[in-house]
Amino acid sequence: MSTQATDRDGHAMSRLDAESCYRAVKSRDRRFDGVFYVAVRTTGIYCRPSCPARTPAYANVTFHPSAAAAQGAGYRACKRCLPDATPGSPDWDVAATAAGRAMRLIADGVVDREGVEGLSQRVGYTPRHLSRLLTAELGAGPLALARARRAQTARVLIETTDLGFADVAFAAGFASVRQFNDTVREVYAASPTDLRGRRGRTLSPGAVTMRLGVRTPFAGRRLLDFLAHHVVPGVEVAGPGWYARTLDLPHGPGTVRLDLGDNTASGETALVEARFVLHDLRDTTAALERVRRLLDADCDPVAVDAQFAGDPVIGPLVGATPGLRVPGQVDGEETAIRTVIGQQVSVAGACTVAGRLVAEHGRPIESDIPGLTHLFPDAATLAALDPDLLPMPRARGRALVGLAAALASGAISLDRGPHRDEVRASLLALPGIGPWTADYVAMRALGHPDVFLPTDLGVRQAIERLGHRPARVIGESEAWRPWRSYALMHLWNTLMPALPASPNKEI
Repeated sequence: MSTQATDRDGHAMSRLDAESCYRAVKSRDRRFDGVFYVAVRTTGIYCRPSCPARTPAYANVTFHPSAAAAQGAGYRACKRCLPDATPGSPDWDVAATAAGRAMRLIADGVVDREGVEGLSQRVGYTPRHLSRLLTAELGAGPLALARARRAQTARVLIETTDLGFADVAFAAGFASVRQFNDTVREVYAASPTDLRGRRGRTLSPGAVTMRLGVRTPFAGRRLLDFLAHHVVPGVEVAGPGWYARTLDLPHGPGTVRLDLGDNTASGETALVEARFVLHDLRDTTAALERVRRLLDADCDPVAVDAQFAGDPVIGPLVGATPGLRVPGQVDGEETAIRTVIGQQVSVAGACTVAGRLVAEHGRPIESDIPGLTHLFPDAATLAALDPDLLPMPRARGRALVGLAAALASGAISLDRGPHRDEVRASLLALPGIGPWTADYVAMRALGHPDVFLPTDLGVRQAIERLGHRPARVIGESEAWRPWRSYALMHLWNTLMPALPASPNKEI
């Protein structure tokens, strides 16, 4: 994409290929929802490319790389296609540029909690330089991007819950009710009362039910099977069609219950229902973003699956399970600790050991979901333990405590702010952390879409079961770039047991 899009006054906003964008708009191609936004000068609104309204004339449209850029140019969100509610751009994880990493942190509420200075420190740039980068790539600075995210969260809460407007304002991250009211009116050309329309269901205090947009096809059942196969007692629980877990959030604990099913449509947006119960509603934004990471919700499955078309190994697997996701995480530190626990042991053995650590060192919480009793132990707690007393070989215990100490001190950060290569190098510098562990953490905790584990026993077993020679397939795995993480998941998927279908069975 090369030509410049402009705002309503003709000022350059960002570089997008206007003709290519317009072709996507004319065809109402859902694959580009969230990748760019189309604004219409004659109406003053902006839409997603797939908006069902009549296609505007080419001379009357401009294109913007983010909802915040369109809002900053003076456009209001379309009430018909709700462009601000689309899944995020998959480019944020594929390229993992500074702008993409910053967007992940903005979505987590870092700007609301720590300001632009805190965001800049996490990404590793000065505030001024980061603002220039974000404006160049996304058409808006960090404050405008955070404001757009708050507006979207507020709209969803207004339309789907019975929360009072003051609670909605603070849950969405606004500093005041007045700021909330002004922003909603400006972005949606409607008051909060107008947006509410009908009231949502009556919920218990602190409970928020939201529907999370994911691109299709979406292999939700196999994602559920993976999560269910790896549950840690006390922290996670699963049953037919659902998964639930505890959340360690900036202002207090929480829980989430997800309803997961398949959607085999191609190039559309599916909705995953998530029920959050939060100690502090200010954590709504963070909880939402972390669960989206877990679901790999911003993946572009059409592009991923197309990469494997014709491949003799992965191609048939994609045909059998289109839209397979790479399970992410709600807490990067937890994922890294669990990865070390699972080194050279079975999944069942790793879950048992992790469950013991949770019972002994996790923080107890109250939950209305049976089986959810604790938060996973934080890094500082684990760093203070005697490695020789942990229920694992001493070398692994020392590796676990050393990793926990590095995480607790801030020497290693897994919040998706630092560059992935720097994080990997820091992990490999720790005693007991090898390439398999570092790469697995990169895939799950950092959302890296192009990780492959050639030494993994499961990978070799899967290839052999498919009737191929592991050495040859692994030697040709470069052809799967930049989506090798998805190829890896397809191979593991052939070994993954399905969740038992008995009613109310917990794993």
